[in-house]
Amino acid sequence: MSKPAVALVISEGQREVLERLSVSRTAPLREVQRARALLLAADGVANTLIADRLGLTPVTVRSWRTRFETHGLVKFGKVEAGRGRKATIPQEVIDEIVDLTQHCKPDGETHWSTRTMADKVAIRSSAWWLAESRFCAGVFAGRCAGGYGPGSARGCGSRARCA
Repeated sequence: MSKPAVALVISEGQREVLERLSVSRTAPLREVQRARALLLAADGVANTLIADRLGLTPVTVRSWRTRFETHGLVKFGKVEAGRGRKATIPQEVIDEIVDLTQHCKPDGETHWSTRTMADKVAIRSSAWWLAESRFCAGVFAGRCAGGYGPGSARGCGSRARCA
C-alpha cells in the first residue's frame, strides 16, 4: 500500500479563490470539481477518499495536485496539450470551408446551406456545422452578430474558388 499524500500547501488567497469556485453555479463542472478536490487535499484528505467523494479517479486527483503544486492557479482551468478530443476535420478542409464561406456563393443560391457546403467539401453535414461554428466567434463574427448565422456567406462575386 502506498503512503498517504501530505496535505497540499495553499495560501490564504488561493484558498479563497478555490472556495469561491467550489460553490459556483456558473463555472464549468470540471473546474468546480478540481477546486473541491484541491480544498480537500489541502485539508489533508487522502487522494482515494477525495476521488470517492467526488466521483473521480485517484489518478485524476494526483495529477490535479501535482499540477497545482507546480503551477498554482496560473493554469488552473487550462487543459494540457494533447488532452481532450482530437480534431476530426483536417485543417485543410476547415481552411477551405472558411474560404468558400467568405468569398463564394453556390450557383443559384444566396448563401451556403449545411448540405451544399458539405457536398462541396465532401464531409458530413454535421461535421461541416461543427467546423464552421468553431470559427463563428472570430472569422464570422460580423455576420453572426448581424443575424446571418454560420454558413450565410454573401459571396464576393469571384467564382474562381467556387467552381
